[in-house]
Amino acid sequence: MRPHVLLLSALVALPTLACAQAGARVAQPSSSTDPHAAVAERVLRGTPLIDGHNDLPWAIRESKDAPRDVERYDLRTRTAGHTDIARLRAGRVGGQFWSVYIPGEDATKAMGYARVQLEQIDIALRVFAKYPDVLEPITTAQGFRDAFARGRIGSVMGMEGGHAIENSLGALRAYHAMGARYMTLTHNVHLDWADAHVPNPRHGGLTAFGKEVVREMNRLGMLVDLSHTSPATMSDALDVSEAPVMWSHSNAFAVANHTRNVPDSILRRLPRNGGVVMVTFVPGFVSQAQVDWNRTPAAERRGPAPGATLAQVADHLDHIKRVAGADHVGIGGDFDGIDDVVRGLEDVSTYPALFAELSRRGWTEAELRKLAGENVLRAMAQAERVAARLQRERAPSTATIEQLDRRTP
Repeated sequence: MRPHVLLLSALVALPTLACAQAGARVAQPSSSTDPHAAVAERVLRGTPLIDGHNDLPWAIRESKDAPRDVERYDLRTRTAGHTDIARLRAGRVGGQFWSVYIPGEDATKAMGYARVQLEQIDIALRVFAKYPDVLEPITTAQGFRDAFARGRIGSVMGMEGGHAIENSLGALRAYHAMGARYMTLTHNVHLDWADAHVPNPRHGGLTAFGKEVVREMNRLGMLVDLSHTSPATMSDALDVSEAPVMWSHSNAFAVANHTRNVPDSILRRLPRNGGVVMVTFVPGFVSQAQVDWNRTPAAERRGPAPGATLAQVADHLDHIKRVAGADHVGIGGDFDGIDDVVRGLEDVSTYPALFAELSRRGWTEAELRKLAGENVLRAMAQAERVAARLQRERAPSTATIEQLDRRTP
């Protein structure tokens, strides 16, 4: 699993872990007996459920049995992680942004961020090639729709962490040419040009070069992903971006006040921008009780970690819908990037249960279709239209961080 999870996600009690490892599941009602399960089934059969963030390429890289071995990490069998073909089908997944995450810490920097990023892109591309009857590589909103119509899972790469471009707009363009269609501006470290959500910000948001990164992403048609960024970085990106932004895997700060979540002041700006917050299933970002437990010094903790529930994930979706509107919500589970899971959302097979719960809470079928995929498809298509216009108006940027931020090379 990714090393940052050990720092930021919830530590669920051992009995809970044992239950999850044993394959325990919250019983999902049958669509033949539960009208809300029937609604979920109908929505997900007619609309591609597009998840914003799955870390399968990193899970393959870190596999204990066969690190980096795409052939041996067989998705046609039940894997040790959260994702395989049978469970993707059971979860009605219709499209997936596969994260090609790389750590931003010094150990990865010593190896070379670009090298590790290229290795992760290679793993993702090999996964797509291994299962062509299931995973269809795509790079556009229409590609998602076409793959879904053919019964395949539209599959596209999303970069997690702007450190991978090594302060180079040329590198950004090269990653886009390889098929990456979003980039999370930061991960859990501040960059030379952007502040992450972690303490001790360096810039108060985006530097001049950071704003140029956003502009160049707009010109390319690459979605600006603001998960992991500070509120100031979120605000600066919204000020600059001419295309909808996204949060590939984040929740509502008002519901659980973890710094990885999105404050209401930002949510209220989404209708004007057109962006989408794709709610994630990380217990430490979902449950306020878990946030508080994680903040308590280990020696002072009493009892097991509280964990998080499917109902609490639904609370985040309800809140974002109420503040930003039903046009600005999506799903970004972060499966295979987490060690601990939400009760009721243990792997990629469980999405229908969440949609049934939302139906039970009064979400309409039209709203559920937006949540499933229509919102992110709209945002992606709009970003493509903005890119087409900007490519007519201006050439690729040749700006450097030294020029824009007045640095000595």
